[in-house]
Amino acid sequence: MDFAQVLVNTAKKFPNKPALIFQDKSISFSQLKDASFKLANSLKKLGVKKGDKVAIYLPIWPEYVISYLALFSLGVTVVPLDYLLTMDELVTCLSHSETKLLIAKSKEDLSLEELKNKVKSLENIILCNEKKKGFLSFEELVAKGASDYPGTSIDDQDYAMIMYTSGSTGRPKGVLKSYRNMDSASLAMKPTVDPSDKDTVICCLPLSHDGGFVFIQCLVSYGVTMVMLERFSPLEFLKDIQRYKVTFFWLVPSMFYAILHLKEIEKFDLSSLTRVLVFGAPSAPEVLKRFHMVCPNSAFLNGWGMTETMGPTIVLPMGSDNLASIGKPLPWVEIKIIDDNDQELPVGSVGELVVKSWAVMVGYYKDAEATAQVIRNGWLHTGDLARIDQKGFVYIVGRKKEMIKVGGQLVFAPEVEEAIHKHPKVAEVAVIGVADKLRGEVPMAFIALKAGEKVLEEEIRSFAKEHLAHFKVPHYYEFCESLPKNRSGKVDKEMLRSKV
Repeated sequence: MDFAQVLVNTAKKFPNKPALIFQDKSISFSQLKDASFKLANSLKKLGVKKGDKVAIYLPIWPEYVISYLALFSLGVTVVPLDYLLTMDELVTCLSHSETKLLIAKSKEDLSLEELKNKVKSLENIILCNEKKKGFLSFEELVAKGASDYPGTSIDDQDYAMIMYTSGSTGRPKGVLKSYRNMDSASLAMKPTVDPSDKDTVICCLPLSHDGGFVFIQCLVSYGVTMVMLERFSPLEFLKDIQRYKVTFFWLVPSMFYAILHLKEIEKFDLSSLTRVLVFGAPSAPEVLKRFHMVCPNSAFLNGWGMTETMGPTIVLPMGSDNLASIGKPLPWVEIKIIDDNDQELPVGSVGELVVKSWAVMVGYYKDAEATAQVIRNGWLHTGDLARIDQKGFVYIVGRKKEMIKVGGQLVFAPEVEEAIHKHPKVAEVAVIGVADKLRGEVPMAFIALKAGEKVLEEEIRSFAKEHLAHFKVPHYYEFCESLPKNRSGKVDKEMLRSKV
């Protein structure tokens, strides 16, 4: 996907139409194009070139969108980072990706000076909405840049993004995506919600994740207006739907629960909504049906995708009310259900869901072994257990890998275990995912302490918060004398799961 050319075309069609609305201020498509190209040309003067790794560490701000578009215009490999990541996680991701430049917002509990010292490849940091000695200014770079088309030639096989599925402190997994992969999400929107310049969407999902990034693709490709919330607030979310006459959005199930718990929900006029989608954690059909009661004019759609498959891959067809299913694969996606020997299973059988498509990632960055484990004979092994019915509808049944989906965000058990194991009183730790009505799943930690040691649960929780983003911190803890082992000497997690 040539983002610069698509942006030029869209800005030409809708120059004065609001592209972004943030805190009651709007940025037109023409202004978005100019700001993106100005930043791109200023970065070009700084020596940023095609193939360089540049990271973004910002909240859900317009500057995140402008940064994405500027960097894509230069053919840069973007490293989007969740603004909740801690110092340990940032150092790992930035070092692993060999990031040259970071666009960031400062945080009280995180020293960007220290970060720069810890990441050898990091040459410069650009600060947004702040001037500070030793740092570049985002606003100054935009102000002094030329708004000319950057003119970088983009090839389909060029690397567009390294998106980390977990900010692992020991085992980072950077999903490497090509500019060709980028086409998938915007194409997926057409048969799913048929977006147009008449639409207004609302985004409160992190722009460092596929769920948030697809909003940007929708905006640029179809001229959709995007209302941005810096953080999710159920009340503000509903207020903005009413205020800006939002026509469609997508959320993870936990957000739907939070909205439905608002007593004021029935006071809002949600009649503008025509399409509502849910992606992420396993969703409960009854929740969507309850939400449907407050916006009956809207079609409800379910779907499934992974960071490794570039957003929506399987979606519920328009007009279907089969909300127990995640839908059917998109036209350019092949799927099948296989057993542990990679043999295809008959219709109705439960097995691992595998996917084949040009939309599938290039691989895990600098991790050929992990790539070979998940992409075999051209098929991406998703780690999700599923079944397909006679009509071709797909149903997710459970997990195969040690992935825990917390409100649509992926958490890897070994990463959480490694963080907790740093505590000086911990001898062993095992983490599993347990069911949670609000988030789909949450982590639970089983901990064996060193001999003679005592510790309170809150001490471990506080320690984990220092090393992990909040959604990765275990919600439940159980202390044991020792952890059960299987015959190979590994922790028997199936036995632990049987205790829950």
